[in-house]
Amino acid sequence: MKITKICCIGAGYVGGPTMAVIAQKCPHIQVTVVDLNEQRIADWNDPNPENIPIYEPGLSEIVAEARGRNLFFSTDVDKAIDEAQMIFISVNTPTKTYGKGKGMAADLKYIELCARQIARVAKQNKIVVEKSTLPVRTAEAIKSILDNTGNGVQFQILSNPEFLAEGTAVTDLLNPDRILIGGDTTEEGEEAINALVDVYSNWVSRDRILTTNVWSSELSKLTANAFLAQRISSINAMSELCEKTGADVNEVARAIGMDSRIGPKFLKASVGFGGSCFQKDILNLVYIAKSYGLNEVADYWEQVIIMNDHQKRRFSNKIVQTLYNTVADKKITFLGWAFKKDTNDTRESAAIYVADDLINEQAKISVFDPKVSKNKMLNDLDYLETRISQENIDALSVFENAYEACKGAHAIAILTEWDEFTTYDWKKIYDSMHKPAFVFDGRNILNAKQLESIGFVYNGIGS
Repeated sequence: MKITKICCIGAGYVGGPTMAVIAQKCPHIQVTVVDLNEQRIADWNDPNPENIPIYEPGLSEIVAEARGRNLFFSTDVDKAIDEAQMIFISVNTPTKTYGKGKGMAADLKYIELCARQIARVAKQNKIVVEKSTLPVRTAEAIKSILDNTGNGVQFQILSNPEFLAEGTAVTDLLNPDRILIGGDTTEEGEEAINALVDVYSNWVSRDRILTTNVWSSELSKLTANAFLAQRISSINAMSELCEKTGADVNEVARAIGMDSRIGPKFLKASVGFGGSCFQKDILNLVYIAKSYGLNEVADYWEQVIIMNDHQKRRFSNKIVQTLYNTVADKKITFLGWAFKKDTNDTRESAAIYVADDLINEQAKISVFDPKVSKNKMLNDLDYLETRISQENIDALSVFENAYEACKGAHAIAILTEWDEFTTYDWKKIYDSMHKPAFVFDGRNILNAKQLESIGFVYNGIGS
């Protein structure tokens, strides 16, 4: 089957960039991204591509090239489903906040709603592609819904997990380590797999396209994120030991990273990992393991999350202890709110939890982040449900300029590793602050000796 029309349900951090790249690389395929969020679709259709709702280096240029040619953004979900031969499901699968599996299992209500809408609308055979991160055997549930509509339409379900790192998503899409496609081993399943392989092979070499059964594909995504998060929690565990023993975690990481069996990636000690995937996927893995009675497996992976939470609490506690055991009415400036550089995504950002801890200690938080708005920061804090919104509004000040944010501060905390933070005139910042002036480098990106020579009291992670 030659695919000429694709629909993607979900215009978020995965669906938007993925479909933009497919449209750019496959001008012969009409790609329509649909979402019920009218404002989000309006933002994707903004005449100025720089105003699209997701910041990723290089994305606005790709959208500008393909939008209106063969890339379209719409709220007419039924029309897009009806016309497409291949439908990607790329909706949110947050951790459940209610009922069985609360706090661990993935909430699949949006996935099921998509499946039921596809089943209701479809009049011809369709290939349905799981693009959201899902627990093992979700495809089975989707297929059960689709195959019991009674209208005679045949569906093939594929798993095509994303392996994007926010901040480098466009590069990851253009030059992926691998494309993973899982499907049924039947003749019809193989035909559906090959149809998706043909789409990606417009720019990805065939030897990088891996095909498996559906279950292996679904579990591979969870496993990859669990392994990456495990490395971060491992080096963060060592950072605390380094601080007690006089070792330098950066030197330790460099030494072990030169071992070819280990490698240097994901060994950067920090205030902790964030983002939409790592914590959610590990909790999902823990829930799956427990559901099969594999308690030791569950406990092993849950420790990765426990270590990450500990690292965030340890960072905020260190700020309080260093500032003479009180931060009440003291101004603490956060440089960075996004969970990592080169993205405006704040989901599970360490900054949220550190800010929450310090606001509980009655600190005044000022923030500068080049890509995150004040409303987003307040929404992040309100989501924790630890205090009413007015208290967050009173405690949080957001600035358009880092120098203004730092003026009159007692301490600065680096929460995101934005490159521009290393280029600032730190002497100018020091002169504008209360003395002694403290820097808590939660990303280990600043030059400690340079700052100390200016007069700062520097506190890094693991040194």
